[in-house]
Amino acid sequence: MRLTILAIGRLKSGPEQELCARYLDRLAKTGLSVGLDYAGLSEFPESRGPTAAERKRDEATRLADALPDRAALIVLDERGRDLATADLSERLARLRDDGPRDLALVIGGPDGLDDSLRQRAELVLSFGRLTWPHQLVRVMLAEQLYRVVTVLSGHPYHRE
Repeated sequence: MRLTILAIGRLKSGPEQELCARYLDRLAKTGLSVGLDYAGLSEFPESRGPTAAERKRDEATRLADALPDRAALIVLDERGRDLATADLSERLARLRDDGPRDLALVIGGPDGLDDSLRQRAELVLSFGRLTWPHQLVRVMLAEQLYRVVTVLSGHPYHRE
């Protein structure tokens, strides 16, 4: 299954970008061995709409237009499910084995995601109820995807 990350906002150069790139490189190098092919990251500028609702709608339209055909969708949202890494690994393995060819993971803008994307998602995932800067969310997602690959490849998980 091909994994694509779609994100509102651009990750500026600096330590967050370097760390994100490191985990995505690890994901790309090791994911194929467990059937998860990292297909890349697409970034979109934040909307300049006058209201939060309009910005979310505009961003959702651009994100939806960029989704691979018939892709499964996981969106990151603070109101989503807070899963353990082992549970996320199982969920992605099931999607890989039973689902579509593509999986898109979506990070919205500062105003959050439009309901249209959340309703369409296979999973609405949260990294907890704390507010995280989008730069760190991207790093955390990249790290978790790499960790999923290590779990699926049989490496011991430190929580077991």
